[in-house]
Amino acid sequence: MSTARKILSNTAFQIFGKGVTAALSIIVVKLLTSYLGKEGYGQYTTVYEFLAFFGIIADLGLYTIAVREMSKDEEKIPYIIGNVLGMRTLLVVVTMSLAAIAAFMIPKYQGSVIPLGVAIAGAGTILISINGTISSVLQVHLKMQFATIGLIVGKIVSVSYMAFAALVMFKGDIKTGFYHLMLAGVIGNLITLLITYKYTTQYAPIKYRFDMSFWREVLLRALPYGVALFLNTIYFRVDTILMSLLLPNEITEIVNGEEKLKCMQELCANGQVGLYGVAMRMTEVMLLIPIYFMNSVLPVLTRYLREKSEKLQMLLQYTFDFIVTMALPILVGGYILAYPIIFIISKPEFMSDLSKNFYGSDIALKLLLFALVFAFINAMFGILLVAVNQQMKLLYINGVCVLFNVITNIIFIPIYGFRGAALTSIACEFFILVATYITINKYLPLNLRLNRAFRLLISVTVMGLVIYYLRQPTYDLMENKNVALLVPIGGVVYFAMLFVTKAVDREMIDLVRRR
Repeated sequence: MSTARKILSNTAFQIFGKGVTAALSIIVVKLLTSYLGKEGYGQYTTVYEFLAFFGIIADLGLYTIAVREMSKDEEKIPYIIGNVLGMRTLLVVVTMSLAAIAAFMIPKYQGSVIPLGVAIAGAGTILISINGTISSVLQVHLKMQFATIGLIVGKIVSVSYMAFAALVMFKGDIKTGFYHLMLAGVIGNLITLLITYKYTTQYAPIKYRFDMSFWREVLLRALPYGVALFLNTIYFRVDTILMSLLLPNEITEIVNGEEKLKCMQELCANGQVGLYGVAMRMTEVMLLIPIYFMNSVLPVLTRYLREKSEKLQMLLQYTFDFIVTMALPILVGGYILAYPIIFIISKPEFMSDLSKNFYGSDIALKLLLFALVFAFINAMFGILLVAVNQQMKLLYINGVCVLFNVITNIIFIPIYGFRGAALTSIACEFFILVATYITINKYLPLNLRLNRAFRLLISVTVMGLVIYYLRQPTYDLMENKNVALLVPIGGVVYFAMLFVTKAVDREMIDLVRRR
């Protein structure tokens, strides 16, 4: 099978798996927003955003470095994966313990469900970190379809337990139900780990190894990239944490014998986090597309660089073309359909009402989609810096962005809430795009041609016009459920236009089919 076909099929399996889990996640968002309400969903979002800071420390870039090193010498895979597994397990157990302790010590979180929620969800993060480590073996062999099976089954189990807890077991006890929602994630992650482990052992024995000399060597290589990832997480997620800390809390009132959170002013902590969190969940799912793709490209990219292959430039060009091909329709289609999309996955209190100067999750989604497009391309440039062993440069770039992000958010969140946070995210992603492009060209001249990008712009423009003009007539028939019709129509129009404009040509098709 051709290298291009292996990369695309490996990516396709991961995207398919994430597509299934994304569909399940939409069900989860709808379930949680209805069950917890805007403020309760804000607390749920805060738990996972809080854990993300500690979770990235447990990674330290070891997954990407492990894939790169195993791709260089496949005979060393058992030795490498065993030691990386030991390192990541130790790191994740320590960091999740620190996360739980920190959550209980933060005064703003006292008396809320957040601290215990962090402790429960932290156990799930430990399991998913171990799962991600051993799945790197499947990534090297471009066999991620097996990891996808575990991901889907685990998610189905998790969603089923969530639905049972919210709709049956704890329908009238939201506080206890909140903790069981966290527990559902732990159970699902355990199932995913067991399935991934079963398939991974077919390609390499999995056992813990503790070679301290190897640990030191790999940590020195991974640390710059790991710190860069940590800084990336800060600027990507710190806005949520700052909203929870800078904005005033809601008050608790009793409604029909149940405790409810109520916001007494326009910008309250959990309310803004809840509105922003719905849009963040949508963009996080889509951001996995370039990450999965670049993880599939990395083993081949590493080999081409080592061999100084003449195929390297072709790989870089098609990588860029693929990422832009995926990013543009998400931006245009998502922007036009933001309101019905959010309406379908949440409830009316999350929707904008501009006549009352209320900005909802649909506005947050529109803004974050621009940041998402830049993030798609940044995923490529970031991995390229790792591939040429210049991850230290990525650290400096992300460090500057974090400083800008934190300062800007502190200034604008108290005034504009999530809108200030979203605009800051756009500015940060654009800065990283420019800085990483300039940097990578010093070590690996990209020489990217933009003629295909122009054809993509024509294709996505036609798609956008079709969706825009069909929106009102389909709304008259189906109301906001018209999104279920407009999305596939837009997809068909876009891919048809790719062939009409020759953005996808015979050369690309032959490349994928070639053996």
